[in-house]
Amino acid sequence: MKTIKNSMLIIAFTMLSVLIFNSCGSSSTKEKQSTEKEVTEVQYTCPMHSEVVSDKPGNCPKCGMALVEKK
Repeated sequence: MKTIKNSMLIIAFTMLSVLIFNSCGSSSTKEKQSTEKEVTEVQYTCPMHSEVVSDKPGNCPKCGMALVEKK
């Protein structure tokens, strides 16, 4: 009977540890994603001339097409 109680305590402790560890990891992942979005600058490029890159919207100097947001 004592070994069953010990086994159940070990299982419960393990499950609790896994839950705590996973919940801590998910919040730091969300923080990293929001920080990466803040740091990342939006770049625009020409659909016809991928070498043309700008940090603001406008027209391509080569063909005059509207620059689109680079993904």
